[in-house]
Amino acid sequence: MYRFLLTPRWWGINVFVLLAIPFCIFMGSWQLGRFEDRVKDHRTASEQVTSAKTQAARPLTQLLPVDQNTSGKQATATGRYDTQLLVPDRELDGKHGFYVLTMLRIDGGQALPVVRGWLPGDADPAKAPAAPTGEVTVTGALQASESPGSNGVSAAGGLPKGQTGAISSASLVNLVPYKPYDAWITLDKADSGMKAVPATAPQNSGLDLKAFQNLGYTGEWFVFAGFVVFMWFRLLRREVEFARDAELGLAPDGSEERVGGEQRAKDEAEQRTEGETSAPASASPTA
Repeated sequence: MYRFLLTPRWWGINVFVLLAIPFCIFMGSWQLGRFEDRVKDHRTASEQVTSAKTQAARPLTQLLPVDQNTSGKQATATGRYDTQLLVPDRELDGKHGFYVLTMLRIDGGQALPVVRGWLPGDADPAKAPAAPTGEVTVTGALQASESPGSNGVSAAGGLPKGQTGAISSASLVNLVPYKPYDAWITLDKADSGMKAVPATAPQNSGLDLKAFQNLGYTGEWFVFAGFVVFMWFRLLRREVEFARDAELGLAPDGSEERVGGEQRAKDEAEQRTEGETSAPASASPTA
C-alpha cells in the first residue's frame, strides 16, 4: 500500500520535506537568538547608564567616537558657550516640554552640543535662561547623535528659527556656522533652575519594534515547519485512500469514464484489424 512512496514524485516530496523542516527550525532559532541578544543588550545598556553615574568623568576626546561602550559615560569638556537652540516636544516625567541646547565652543573650532536642562511647556526663547559667560567646564553623560523618528525624536520639519528637532551633527551643521561634534552631553546638574535630562540607552539596544519583529519572525518560521509536516501527512493520507479504493475496485471520480473510453478505443482498434484481415479473403478475382 505504501509502495507509492518509492515513486519519483514522492521521492521529490520527501526530499523537500526533509530539507524544509530543518531550515525552518534553523531560521526560527536564529531569529529567537536575535531577540535574546537585543534583550541582553537592553539590560546591559540600562545597567551601564546606571553605573556610569558613579564613575569618574573622562575627557571628551578619550570617549569619542560614541559607541555602545562609551554611550552614557561621564565626559568633561572645557570651552565657551555660543549659539543656543531649543529642542521642542520633549517629555520628562510624563510632562510636555523642551530642551535647552547650547553649543560649547572648544579649542580647535568644533563645538559640543550641551543639553543644559529641560523646561515645561511650548518651546519659547524667552523662557530659556541665558548660558553662563566666559570659560566653563561642563560634565555630563555622553550621548550619540539622535536619529529622527527614534526614541521619541520628532521627524517633523519646518521648525521656527532657533529650534531643532533632533540633536545630531547632521541637523546642527545647517544651524550653526561651525562644525559640531557627532555627539552631545546632558549635564548632570541643570543650569538656572531647569531640570536635568537623564541619559538614555544607546539606540538599537532596547526592546523596540525591531526586537519584537525578530520575535514575530521566530513564530512564523516554526509555523512554516508545522505547515510542511501537516501538508506531508495530508498528501500521504490522500494517496493511501486512493490505494485502498483501488484494492477494493472503487475507481476515483471520473476514472470509470476514462477506463470505458480506453476500452471502446481498444474494441474499435480490434474491429479495424479484423476487417483488414478478412477483406482480401472475401474479395473475388477479376475475370
